[in-house]
Amino acid sequence: MSTLDERVPCARDMRSCAAAFVARVTARNRLPLDYSVASLRIVDFLIDGLRKGGADRERVLEPLFGLGAYVGEVLVRRAGAVWMDFDANQCACFGQPVGVRMPDGRVWNPLGKVHNRFDVGGPGESLQIFYLTLHGRARRAVA
Repeated sequence: MSTLDERVPCARDMRSCAAAFVARVTARNRLPLDYSVASLRIVDFLIDGLRKGGADRERVLEPLFGLGAYVGEVLVRRAGAVWMDFDANQCACFGQPVGVRMPDGRVWNPLGKVHNRFDVGGPGESLQIFYLTLHGRARRAVA
């Protein structure tokens, strides 16, 4: 387990990955990562901080993975999504092994969306806006 790809868990492990990430980043900081839609703005700020700090992508793969797991878990808890393992074609398309399936059957790639925010930045890649404009989510928040 020496590279991130070898440690990338399957769909059934993503909730615990998100929880472990939140525990790590909130241990010393009082970040309001409470799985709310509003907390996705904090995710945007965290990624922007990594970008402004000049970190290259290889050095931030682990935090980006944690942020992606967190975003996916917000989709699971608030939009009614479920974690899913991508098949070979989906992995090739999305560049990630896992994603989420919305109640209407649409598939989304929160890990890739986090990478896009890091690579491109700007309001067009906002994770909070991503959620707010997301097609296929449940009409009512899921506990």
